[in-house]
Amino acid sequence: MYKAAKIIAVVFIIYVGIVALFEALLGYFQPEADNTLVITTTAPDGSSHQRVLTELESNDQLYVAVNHWPRAWYRHTREHPEVQVDRNGGARTYLALPVSDEVDARLREEHPIPLPMRALMGFAPRHFVHLQPSAEGDAAIAD
Repeated sequence: MYKAAKIIAVVFIIYVGIVALFEALLGYFQPEADNTLVITTTAPDGSSHQRVLTELESNDQLYVAVNHWPRAWYRHTREHPEVQVDRNGGARTYLALPVSDEVDARLREEHPIPLPMRALMGFAPRHFVHLQPSAEGDAAIAD
C-alpha cells in the first residue's frame, strides 16, 4: 500500500512539473498566430500588462477564453474592464465583460479544447470574456 501511494505521489509531482513548465514556457514566449490578439489590461496599481490571447468569434462577437492557471490579466479585467486590444494591426478600446451561462455553454460547444491540451494546461477552470467595443473603441487608438 505504501509503495503504491509513493508511486502515485511521484507521478503527480511529475505531472504538476510538466504543467508548470508548459505554462511557464507559454507565458514567456507568448506565441502569436493569425488568430491571436494582444490585450493590455490595467492592474490595481495602475500599471499596464500585455498578454497574447487566442481570439474566438461567435455570432459576429469577439471573445477570449481564460484557459490557463496564470490569469492575472483576467483578474485585471474584472477590476478594470476597459482594455486595449491590438488585433489585425490596429489597437482599439474594448470593455471586457463576463458572459451569461447561455453564451458560456455555446462557446464551450463551438470552441472545445481537446483532452490532451486540457491535460497540459492542468485542467484549469475555463471562463470566457466578451470583448465589446467601447464608445471610444469605435475609432482606432493613435500610437
